[in-house]
Amino acid sequence: MFPKLISIGKFFIPTYGTLVALGFLLALLITVRLAKRAKLPPEPITNLAIYCALAGLAGAKLFMFLFDFNSYWDGTRSLLSLDTLQAAGVYQGGFLLALVTAVLYMRHNHLPVLATSDIFAPGIALGQAIGRLGCFAAGCCWGTECHLPWAVTFNSIEAKDLTGVPLGTPLHPTQLYESLADALIFVVLYRLIAKPHAAGAILGWYLTLYSTARFGIEFFRYHEQGLHLGLSLTQWISLATLAAGLGLLVMRRGAPKLAVST
Repeated sequence: MFPKLISIGKFFIPTYGTLVALGFLLALLITVRLAKRAKLPPEPITNLAIYCALAGLAGAKLFMFLFDFNSYWDGTRSLLSLDTLQAAGVYQGGFLLALVTAVLYMRHNHLPVLATSDIFAPGIALGQAIGRLGCFAAGCCWGTECHLPWAVTFNSIEAKDLTGVPLGTPLHPTQLYESLADALIFVVLYRLIAKPHAAGAILGWYLTLYSTARFGIEFFRYHEQGLHLGLSLTQWISLATLAAGLGLLVMRRGAPKLAVST
């Protein structure tokens, strides 16, 4: 669609990277605001967000390598190529590594793990909503062929070169499906966190809602890695995170309630 925001000769600013950066900044603003309202120290929260962002990028790339291991092993794709560096990676891999990093950081800095995780959840959803618009602009994470009225057709040679998206074929706008789902999840979480809730409940709702949305959207996405027992690898991860979210909600049902003013 519009993979390059600004292009001067061979130099260009990618639309995807710009929107991801914007999503991160807005997510950080939301998180710091909620931290202040929850009487959590904003400086460690800001540092935590930066560490999680770096861990998320590393985890997303790591899972991308694992999912496409054969392509990298046989030389079809290069670990150090520009395409690999520009690829978004696998979100769940980034989330899992960022989550591990967050828990270790919170314990080291004596932050309440569940309450701190709660204030991050709405911002994460908002950042994802904006980041998926970047995916749409770049043409990555495209859908399967679609002949519904809202199907999209990519015609940008630059998008084809950068991501491999097929041109001239109407596709499901799966990037927009997820962007809309993430935006709705942000609204739900932002409202829930202002109401009395047990610590960890907002994180539980995030895992439950996002995993459900991602599982469903995956049926309309093109999968280079193929399916495993009828489901994509991302769907199997979504089932695991869904179970974790539901388990967290059940375990925290009887815990003391707290609220964060928004």
